[in-house]
Formats: sequence, C-alpha cells, structure tokens
Amino acid sequence: MAVVSLPAPQNGSSPTTPVHRVGEQAFDIVADIGDVALFSALTLAWLVRRRTRWSVLIPNFYAIGVMSVPVVAITGTFIGMVLAVQAHSQFAMMGLATRLGSVINISLVKELGPVLAATMLAGRVGSAMSAELGTMRVTEQIDALTALGTNPIHYLVVPRFLACFLLIPLLTLMADFMGVIGGAVVSTQLMMVDSFAYWQHSREYVGGLDLFAGVFKSFFFGAAIALISCHRGFHSKAGAEGVGKAATEAFVYSFIAILFLDFTIGIAWNAVYKAIWPQSAGLL
Repeated sequence: MAVVSLPAPQNGSSPTTPVHRVGEQAFDIVADIGDVALFSALTLAWLVRRRTRWSVLIPNFYAIGVMSVPVVAITGTFIGMVLAVQAHSQFAMMGLATRLGSVINISLVKELGPVLAATMLAGRVGSAMSAELGTMRVTEQIDALTALGTNPIHYLVVPRFLACFLLIPLLTLMADFMGVIGGAVVSTQLMMVDSFAYWQHSREYVGGLDLFAGVFKSFFFGAAIALISCHRGFHSKAGAEGVGKAATEAFVYSFIAILFLDFTIGIAWNAVYKAIWPQSAGLL
C-alpha cells in the first residue's frame, strides 16, 4: 500500500497543509475566547475592587448613552412602521387586522427592540471604543498609564463597561417606545385599523414580563459589546490598518455575540417561564 507523505516545512516555516491550517485556526479561536474570558475576569475584578470616580464615568455616560439616543429612536420608529406595513396585508387577508398591535408590540419589546438597540450601540459605540483604545495602544499611551502606576483596565475599560451595561436598558426602552408609537401611527392612521381594538389586543397579549424579558437581555448585550470592543482595542496591531481592523472586528464579534446571547437567553427564559407557569406552555 502506498504511503502518502505530507510536504515538510521549509526553512523552519509551519506546515501548510489544509489540516494544519484548520488546526491553527481552531487553536487561534480557542485562544481568543480564553483571552476574552481572562480580560473579562480582570475587568469584573477591578469593578468590585476599586470604586470608579464620577468624573470619569460622566463623560462615558454622555458619549455612550446620550449621544446614542437619536439613532436608537429613529431605528425603533422605523422598525415599528415597517412591521405594521409588512404584517397588515397578511393579517387583513385572515380578518385579523385588529390584532396587528399585539404582534407588532410583542415582537418589539421581546426581540427587535433589544437586538436593534444593541446592534446600533455596537456600530456607533463599540467601533469607536475599539478604535480609540487601539490608537492609545499604538501610540503607547496605555503603556504610559502602566508606567505611571495606573491600571489601564480600571481607568479605561471599567467606565466604558459600566456605561454600556447600565445605559443600554434605557436605550432599549427608548427603542421599544418609539417602535410602538411608529407601528400604532401607521396601523391606525394609514392602514385604518380600529384604534380601540389595536390597543385592546396589545394590552391583552403584551405584559410586563414580555417587557422585562427584553430589558433583561439588554444587560448581557451591553456587557458583551463593552468587553469585546475594549479587548479588540487593547490588542490592536500597529498602524492605521491594525486600528481599522480592530474596529471592524469589534462590531462583527459584538454582533455575533448579540445573536448568540439572544438565542441562548431566549431558550433559558422560555424554559423558566414554562416551569413557573405550565399552563402557558402552549402560548409561547
């Protein structure tokens, strides 16, 4: 039986077979996940170890929270309007146009509001944080902080983490509110759905737990955005290309994390809900 030999590496370089390349990529992915986990653990350790000054928190709260209100409000409004336009024809064919409010509003408060608010935050804030910290890494400002005796994670990462973690629920509520208003205006004013029936069915099918489910998920989204974006910035490579790549990776990885967390938390939430209220299992 013939033996197939693999090409040997030349000049001390690593093997270039497909199997080796897949192995290297898998190893790099595992190493990156471990590095992010260690970075997150250090951030949480400094969060509880030392109190962060308000003079550092307030500028981050303003840049991350206040400056994100317009884009989140506009996004939420148009999502509600688009849902109303797309769903009305299908519901009207079945004679269920008055139930349009329940579908639009429960979709907004449980899924679309939190996910889109987090996505807008990742695009507007996550990339900016990564680029800012990446520039500080390239220009050795982070090394200068370490030389001066200041922990860079406590000084740079913790305030950004707190701003994202604490303010994204408020941005989620803003997106929910604007989406509900946008959907109601289009449904009742353009599609001529009865206003009383629209809000009556919304009240019957959308409860406080549905709103809490979306806000609860947003805490995890904000934490993931802050940790991933700051980690990419801290490990940015030299040059403008490295900073740009770090900003791009921050948004892409944050978006993947948002979708993954939305899926896993949704499954866990439904399991807990069914365990507490078994009679509602068929309604989820």
